[in-house]
Amino acid sequence: MTDTDTHAESAVIVKRVDSGSADTTEVRDLARAAGYEVAGEVTQTRTEDPAYHLGEGKADELAAVVARTEATVVIFDNQLGPYQTYNLGNKLPQGVRILDRFRLILEIFGQRAQTRKAQLQVELAELRYELPRAEAKASLAKRDERPGFMGLGEYDESREQDIKNQIANIREELRSIEETEQHRREQRRESGFDLVALAGYTNAGKSTLLRRLAADLDVDANEGLHPDLDSTAESQDRLFTTLGTTTRRADLDRREALVTDTVGFISDLPHWLVESFKSTLDSVYRADLVLLVVDVGESVEEIREKLVTSHDTLYERNEAPILTVLNKIDTVDDEELQEKREALAALAPNPVAVSAKEGLNIDRLRERIDEALPALQRERLVLPMTDETMSLVSWIHDHASVENVDYGEQVVIEFEGRPAIVEQSRAKAGELVEASA
Repeated sequence: MTDTDTHAESAVIVKRVDSGSADTTEVRDLARAAGYEVAGEVTQTRTEDPAYHLGEGKADELAAVVARTEATVVIFDNQLGPYQTYNLGNKLPQGVRILDRFRLILEIFGQRAQTRKAQLQVELAELRYELPRAEAKASLAKRDERPGFMGLGEYDESREQDIKNQIANIREELRSIEETEQHRREQRRESGFDLVALAGYTNAGKSTLLRRLAADLDVDANEGLHPDLDSTAESQDRLFTTLGTTTRRADLDRREALVTDTVGFISDLPHWLVESFKSTLDSVYRADLVLLVVDVGESVEEIREKLVTSHDTLYERNEAPILTVLNKIDTVDDEELQEKREALAALAPNPVAVSAKEGLNIDRLRERIDEALPALQRERLVLPMTDETMSLVSWIHDHASVENVDYGEQVVIEFEGRPAIVEQSRAKAGELVEASA
């Protein structure tokens, strides 16, 4: 099922909160992202009921809404236990499916997974979601010695071990993929590229910003050197457009960078789900700089909560400095922007405010990226005038920022580049000097 299906299944949205009012904006977006048409909603403010999640009266009301709208799916913006799912199923019309928040997210991930790595990560997340349910089923079946107790299905004592074995096999394959990608990252650094990663919540504008930073460059020409470069980065206004990673080459004047857009964060994700996608997040964790993109049009409370969650996710394994980008300044006035800057100063010191959509302040962002990346090293080489020297000069032009070249009896080249590039150029120069002696 896709967003463009003309016969999308209809769904009723359900959300329970302990206090306050239930906001269903995000779960509606998630449902639409999965291809469902929202036909109605039921909300409740109360503590969780162990039998139905909702109160029993509210569960009856839900059943009536489902019958009236003829919905085929009920989507909870909460996590349901197997016992609650079974009891709710007995309340609802026959054949109606029940998805909780995490099962819905996994369904979306499954639709978006295009690469082998993404498919493996989705499968891993699904298995990690299923494992505690298989364990609960086994525990209940053993305790009550009744197959199919509470509608949980026939107990198969081998299922729990099968899941654990599959998880182990997937992790091993993902580890192999990660090693290959880490090797590629190191090759890129050795080729003179800085690695910049975009992070942030879905719909913060990361893909639009990627296109803006790399808008004028022909990425396809470099695919022979970097096989996973992708010249297209979708910037549609929908959740989870980017499940895998998209990398494009960006010119930052003094240096060249490879900028990678990754899967967007989403609120209230359990640790096991984030952990399942850590392979995708490696491109963030192992970057030279992370651009943390937020939608400045949201409320201060929303932005603050997302920044805290993002920092928790990033600082666990992140090795790079973080530069916060306040995106979508075209949606707020100058006074509101300044107020939000001040309110968020503790979490986002000295952020860059831009509009990726309108192209506002992108040049300033490029400058800040250059300032935040690892310092370049200056070098001056004196080389013999030979054909081999001309090849080295050409190589330095391709991998560093050349300031001056003097051609006389000898060739004197002054440049600045990443330390690894300077080290390689010295080694190559040493070989040329020895050969000409």
